Amino acid sequence: MSTLNERAHELCDAMTADADQLGIAVSTLPCGTRLIDCGVKVLSGLDAGLRLSEVCLAGLGAVKIIAADPKIWSGPAVRVSTSRPVAACMASQYAGWEIKGEKFFAMGSGPMRAAACREELFQHIGHCEKPGVCVGVLETSKLPPDGVCTDIAEKCGVPPERLTLLAARTSSPAGTVQIVARSVETALHKLHVLGFDLSRIVEGTGSAPLPPVASDDLAAIGWTNDAILYGGIVHLKVHGDDESLASIGPRVPSNASPDYGRPFAEIFQHYGGDFYRIDPLLFSPAAVHFINVDTGNTFFYGQTAPEVLAESFAKK
Repeated sequence: MSTLNERAHELCDAMTADADQLGIAVSTLPCGTRLIDCGVKVLSGLDAGLRLSEVCLAGLGAVKIIAADPKIWSGPAVRVSTSRPVAACMASQYAGWEIKGEKFFAMGSGPMRAAACREELFQHIGHCEKPGVCVGVLETSKLPPDGVCTDIAEKCGVPPERLTLLAARTSSPAGTVQIVARSVETALHKLHVLGFDLSRIVEGTGSAPLPPVASDDLAAIGWTNDAILYGGIVHLKVHGDDESLASIGPRVPSNASPDYGRPFAEIFQHYGGDFYRIDPLLFSPAAVHFINVDTGNTFFYGQTAPEVLAESFAKK
């Protein structure tokens, strides 16, 4: 089977071939790294966001724009599904790599994380790999300079010319889509934090409202977080006993956190703009539905909060 990075690299080749149609810009930096701008200096759109989201999942998940439940949000929603949730969401999609350089910062996701294998998370989930090519996705307001690309390539164990980086700012259409496409990922990460054995999860689907495109990245961060915290619904098929699901289930949704109940922008402001002061258990979907494939029993926890979404999305 192809590595996560090889699968994502094939998707990047296809995006490059469709660059004009997608409204993205493809270039090669002096160091040789291929750079795909999906929403930093270009506008692109929803189609680019869907393709970008599937690269984040290393081609192991499908992402679609659907109509949202009108009881939650009158606009569209982003639906994601995967039959290899740990590899797709945790080894690839999770934004676990802070990329830093001179006057540059990005949150790094994508299968390059599995090649670098720098995070403690990989000690629990496995999936480290040594591919011949690497692909990463950067949530950033700037395109990465040569020095950042060569540093990433070195950490991933590939020459810079074998590295592809895709970039989009949070407030771009593509960037908004790829962040809202993280409903399943946030559920898995929350379960990991709570000590749940992720190998029990065999399939995941989720959806979350797609907010308007914000005028700046700070507003976009608030809206995209609220989309999942207050409107995200995730369904997970799992193996194993029912008792552990009943025990851990109430702690999984976002309403288990004392910070729950206000738009994310207000919570962020309350903590002085410091993400790390926010209760980490807040970052999870509004509702999680467990389906035990061994017993046939189902468990549903949490609830959506359309009133908080309406308050959040109305703020410009």
